[in-house]
Amino acid sequence: MVTVNTTDWPAADFEAHRVHLRSVAYRMLGSLNEADDAVQEAWLRLSRADTGDVRNLRAWLTTVVSRVCLDMLRSRASRREDSLDVHLPDPIVTRVDDDPAEHAILADSVGIALLVVLDTLPPAERLAFVLHDVFAVPFDEIGPILDRSPAAAKQLASRARQRLRNVPARPAASRGSASAAAPGGKGSADTTPAGADDLARQWTVVDAFLAASREGDFEGLLAILDPDIVLRADAGQGPLGPSTLIRGPRAVIAQAQRFASLGRFAHRVLVNGAPGFLVVKDGEALAVIAATVRNGKIAEMDILSDPVRLRELDLVGLTEPEG
Repeated sequence: MVTVNTTDWPAADFEAHRVHLRSVAYRMLGSLNEADDAVQEAWLRLSRADTGDVRNLRAWLTTVVSRVCLDMLRSRASRREDSLDVHLPDPIVTRVDDDPAEHAILADSVGIALLVVLDTLPPAERLAFVLHDVFAVPFDEIGPILDRSPAAAKQLASRARQRLRNVPARPAASRGSASAAAPGGKGSADTTPAGADDLARQWTVVDAFLAASREGDFEGLLAILDPDIVLRADAGQGPLGPSTLIRGPRAVIAQAQRFASLGRFAHRVLVNGAPGFLVVKDGEALAVIAATVRNGKIAEMDILSDPVRLRELDLVGLTEPEG
């Protein structure tokens, strides 16, 4: 592995790339804490490296953090292979009046729906897809990270795209950020930027869902939900459990009716730059709800109500309803 003299790359230079590295690691892992661990490991490896002629520190660090993430994904896969529990990625929750472009980790934003499917990919496919299609890293650089040829790395990314074909990679609110797809990414997940008008249309659908849920309007809910809707609820060991995976409008409506009383505690937020709700009661976050809208209907809902994981999220300034 190429090494580097740390006297040439002081800590300040590493800090200049920290946000980028955290963004790479988050999209690779779907966990904010694990992303921080991967970035810290990259720093430790840099600090121990004592020789070399690295000319591009950003590329070198991206390679290092990618290898760290690959090891973490492989370890995770072996731990989870026998688990049937629903597990959602960590959401990034921001105010509805925030511009996601101002949040560095949301640049080239990846929605919860895509992160969920990325969690199902083999580690090598996930790495190849994320590095190439989200961060435009060429396959000539991805191949060595995977100990594969560039052609093999390209094939891995292609297989990932086939699995992700119908998943929107970019949530509606990601305005002004660079394209999430590298050139040549045809046939991959939809990464076309959507503007404020599209976000407004999605909010219309999501707001209608909340209103119908609060009012117990069965027909109203049925009209809003996609016939193939999927709801994932990750409750951990919390009181809103058990964790569950539900398919179909009627089953989703039954779940919504079960928790209808909590609707009055929900207020709008952006979840990974897309419409969602934060359920807060007595100053305590009870759930984060992300909605994926396709063709004017809610196609996916992802609910995180695990109290342990909710306490780890950055929800400063979000536990009070909108003014």
